[in-house]
Amino acid sequence: MVREGMLLVLSAPSGCGKTTILKRVMAGLPGLVFSVSHTTRPPRPGEQDGRDYHFVDRAAFVAIRDRQPSGFLEWAEVHGNLYGTSREEVSRLRAQGLDVVLDIDVQGAARVRRDWDPVTVFIAPPSLAELERRLRGRGTEAEETIALRLANARREMAAADDYQYLVVNDDLDVAVDALRAIIVAERCRRRRMPSGETVELRL
Repeated sequence: MVREGMLLVLSAPSGCGKTTILKRVMAGLPGLVFSVSHTTRPPRPGEQDGRDYHFVDRAAFVAIRDRQPSGFLEWAEVHGNLYGTSREEVSRLRAQGLDVVLDIDVQGAARVRRDWDPVTVFIAPPSLAELERRLRGRGTEAEETIALRLANARREMAAADDYQYLVVNDDLDVAVDALRAIIVAERCRRRRMPSGETVELRL
């Protein structure tokens, strides 16, 4: 019997290195998959429908959103475009024993917690000053953008206590090990191997 996979919610302020951490963890742990979100924004060069996003028009998105119960675990409007996490897709992947990763903001995480029982992890910078240093070090952000990202980071970090786990990305290798350990521990708690396979005790 395959045990249902877990739902893993990750949130972090922009510039914390969440994507880098997650890529390294996913490369070393089998059975982790991203949920492919729906969006109304047009595809960017190189993006493929069904791989990067499910690209739909606004009418189709609203129809999914307004199903009872909602077809989305969570959804948001960002810069005039709609984004949502498909309830059906998450359920399908978990039924296969896969652990589904949602990379969403603190508002989306709060919505998911209302209806589901996810494992929640907040990835934080060592300090706002260090986050500002990293953002400026990119050399790609306008001053107004940096100010907005820092204001958002302050608000998001205030919600860190709502999460079950906190990973501080002060040292990348340590942060990667911490997130991997969380996932392995949660798999073991669900009577699954560190690889994600169901444990079958033979008596």
